[in-house]
Amino acid sequence: MKRIACLLMTALFLAGCSNTWHGMKNDAQAAADWTKEKVNQGASYVKEKTE
Repeated sequence: MKRIACLLMTALFLAGCSNTWHGMKNDAQAAADWTKEKVNQGASYVKEKTE
């Protein structure tokens, strides 16, 4: 049972890392499209969520 739990946790971890990596690649490719306004919107969103 412990092995199944470890395998499941490992699979979930790898899936999460994979999603993060794809998001980072998409953001990096779209970096040329970033404007000051978009950056400010992103910062405002993070500020709202962390308050």
